[in-house]
Amino acid sequence: MIRDDVQRLVVEALTAAQQAGEIPLFAPPEIQVEHPARAEHGDYSANLPLRIQGLARMKALEVAEALRRHVPSHPAVAEVRVAPPGFLNFYLDATWLASQVTAIVAEGAAYAGSSSGAGQRLQIEYVSANPTGPVHVGNGRGAAIGSTLARVLRAAGYEVEEEYYVNDAGTQVAVFARTLYARYQQLFGRTVEIPENGYPGEYMVQIAEQIRERHADRFLRPVGEEASPELGELGIQLMVDQIRDDLELLRVQYDRWFSERSLQTEGGPYSEVMRILEERGHIVRREGAVWFASSQLGESKDNVLIRSDGVPTYFASDVAYHYDKFVLRGFDRVIDIWGADHQGHVSRVKAAVTAVGGDGDHLDVLLYQLVTLKRGTEVVPLSKRAGEIVTLRDVVSEVGADAARFFFLSPSAGSTMDFDLELATRQSDENPVYYVQYAHARISSILSRAASEELSSEGAETSLLTHDAEQALLRKLLLLPEVVEQVVSSLETHHLPAYAQSLAQSFHVFYTQCRVITDDVPLTKARLALLEATRTVLARTLELMSISAPEQM
Repeated sequence: MIRDDVQRLVVEALTAAQQAGEIPLFAPPEIQVEHPARAEHGDYSANLPLRIQGLARMKALEVAEALRRHVPSHPAVAEVRVAPPGFLNFYLDATWLASQVTAIVAEGAAYAGSSSGAGQRLQIEYVSANPTGPVHVGNGRGAAIGSTLARVLRAAGYEVEEEYYVNDAGTQVAVFARTLYARYQQLFGRTVEIPENGYPGEYMVQIAEQIRERHADRFLRPVGEEASPELGELGIQLMVDQIRDDLELLRVQYDRWFSERSLQTEGGPYSEVMRILEERGHIVRREGAVWFASSQLGESKDNVLIRSDGVPTYFASDVAYHYDKFVLRGFDRVIDIWGADHQGHVSRVKAAVTAVGGDGDHLDVLLYQLVTLKRGTEVVPLSKRAGEIVTLRDVVSEVGADAARFFFLSPSAGSTMDFDLELATRQSDENPVYYVQYAHARISSILSRAASEELSSEGAETSLLTHDAEQALLRKLLLLPEVVEQVVSSLETHHLPAYAQSLAQSFHVFYTQCRVITDDVPLTKARLALLEATRTVLARTLELMSISAPEQM
């Protein structure tokens, strides 16, 4: 990235200025290079003079002038200026900027990739909704964020494994099984009420019908007897299959579906975790329950692992699950993506990871906020009727996977989001995904027309790309590697759709101001090369979000 080159130039300038005696010797702080808020202040700016004026015992402007004199020449940099109160501003060379068109096209689908994560095994777990009902629209937000983050991390060189944690053990699964058996019996004419706190949704009837179609009355027991455990297991599997199918509609696929029950096998992770915690003095017993002594590790309170009735808590399973991730499978880093209602769970899981032999600092938990579904200005109730929710399938079926993913990704994870179904289906510039995809389609149309007229970018003189709109578009193309790095470092995927919209806007401005196919053949070739580079970057950005890049619209 050119930003990294500018950063190195600042480091070299400081070293040279110190060696020349113009700035005193001292260990410099980390060099920060940013984009100025205003274009007239250059392409990149370093505030180092302001940060070291105290160490140098000089005015910031004097430091900046000393640094400017020692900035080495670089083909990408046309000029370095000093600006009050003490900034070092870098202006990119127009010819060099235009020459990057060729490099971008050459990199193609690999553009903006890096090796920063090479050699690191990373696991990312997301959605993991209880398999007691279909995934809803809120789960879709976590799904889009998780799958996009996985793609970006792979582009940065990480070895990524995507996982869905199937909560197929515990109280809710038992309630699901009893509800399913009630619905199954009703299909055979029995008058049976669903259990208290059961699942009243129509989907339970549909699962019971699927089982009857495949197995007839095989699971019917005499009146009053409990259901066969096999019925509940089969129901959970059918529910997981439906969840898998629904998520695939959103282009989400996992490398592994991990069963919670597998943690509790004899000699498995759960029993091993309890042994380790006991051995290391992290277990206390009181009130008939078994507690994780997390207060000894800096937490505000201890947390129950096994209730007084002998039933393990969800927290106990989470500890065993993360032990499996870090210790047994040996991931270098783990990312969990949870709904914001799990915020209070984060620090205790990190503490437990460290207590059982992992590294809690290598566990990142990304929290995302709720989704409000709207149709124009009207809020759509997420619960349509008793027991029925607005499912992810409902939303994707209405707006399509492209719009669903773009809308889910657009706000930052930490902010609540309004999902406007009406806007998501609108074919106009008001719809952000349509706006971005239309830019790609328009470029493809121009390039197709050029090919039909036997025009190409072969032998293009990119130095002809001097128009303000061309230069602005070129600058935007160079930002994708920085955006990818920003997503990797912050785990915030909303930077991608924001960049896609900004790039599309720069293209549309260029298209309005600069005719591509003209009587000036050299200029036409140069602009066709610019379009090829723009299409490459747009397609790459959309691919990172698993959104299609149409050639016609």
